[in-house]
Amino acid sequence: MEGTSRGPRRFAGPSPFRLSPVQVGQEYDVRIESMSRRGDSGVARIQGLVVFVSRAKTGEQVRIKITKMGSGFAAADVAPAPSPDAGAEGGSGE
Repeated sequence: MEGTSRGPRRFAGPSPFRLSPVQVGQEYDVRIESMSRRGDSGVARIQGLVVFVSRAKTGEQVRIKITKMGSGFAAADVAPAPSPDAGAEGGSGE
């Protein structure tokens, strides 16, 4: 059969593997852009990756900690604020 060769076959599955811009356990500063459809999480983006942030509201600027990675998304919690004493190493200025 002439003309049936269509060149190399391509797999029509998911897009090629690429490294995620975030890792579980890492912290990032983000702005919450919107709320999730269920309304229980804020939505932020890190280099295009959708991040669902529990207990966050639209417009907030928060520091988050990644808790879970999924296919094309990540989940995070708002990181606890550092205590005011964290940077002061007991120095009295003497």
